[in-house]
Amino acid sequence: MPELPDIVVYMEALEKRILGQTLEHARIISPFLLRTAAPPLSSAEGQSVIQLRRMGKRICIGLENDLWLVLHLMIAGRLHWRPRGAKVSPPRGLAAFDFPRGTMLWTETGSKKRASLHVMDGEAGLHTLDLGGLEVLESDLARFAAVLTSANHTLKRALTDPRLFSGIGNAYSDEILFEARLSPLALTQKLAPAEVERLFVAVQSTLTNWLQRLRAQTGEAFPEKVTAFREGMSVHGRYKQPCARCNGKVQRIRYAANETNYCPNCQTGGKLLADRALSRLLREDWPKTPEELELLVQSPKGLS
Repeated sequence: MPELPDIVVYMEALEKRILGQTLEHARIISPFLLRTAAPPLSSAEGQSVIQLRRMGKRICIGLENDLWLVLHLMIAGRLHWRPRGAKVSPPRGLAAFDFPRGTMLWTETGSKKRASLHVMDGEAGLHTLDLGGLEVLESDLARFAAVLTSANHTLKRALTDPRLFSGIGNAYSDEILFEARLSPLALTQKLAPAEVERLFVAVQSTLTNWLQRLRAQTGEAFPEKVTAFREGMSVHGRYKQPCARCNGKVQRIRYAANETNYCPNCQTGGKLLADRALSRLLREDWPKTPEELELLVQSPKGLS
């Protein structure tokens, strides 16, 4: 799912192309995309774009007459900039928004159509979609610490909860925790003040550094290579690959459709965190260290 750095770069590219431009026509291809009935989408046509705003992982396009188009790309949604009137076709194509300078296409890979478009009336309508997470790049340490410790969650869950922190998802939370040298399963209310400060610095530096990288990579072009798995990431998507800091193997915790990547040496004091699927299978035989896991994998009766 595109996260804060990706969404900001999307918005900056869109500002150069649609700010001050009239939305001539909105073409919806997927019947599942539009989640609101009033105001109708047709009321946005003929209106000029007067501002863009990020709300968590959503892109909010502000139009005249106090209308807002709110785009949530979810996991597989992506935006593209094409010549005006470009064709958009199912199953990947969701919608097209025609402007005088070109067309913004919205696509989504996969069979699960999770992306959503809301047409909202005014600030009050827009506010109903705001989950209230803290804007971490605009926060100080005291405010960050108060939000972090407001409930006793694991760090991974807390960082990715949009009601607590805005714009952080699975990918950048892995990178932040690696930078902070903290376990994804550490509990928020059991952190020492020095660990909270370390995490705050890691949030700020990781998101800022990746935002600068993506801006440099994109330049004046439109961002077309938006992905959760980027070259140069320290642990995310690097299962079994060498840790950039200690050269040990990056490990993972799998759950549902996601996984958390971490370095045992750098983040958990050498302890291997239990993978839910495998730990249920192995029970008391679950290895406690990366070395024990390697021996288990290499044994004739080891993991397949």
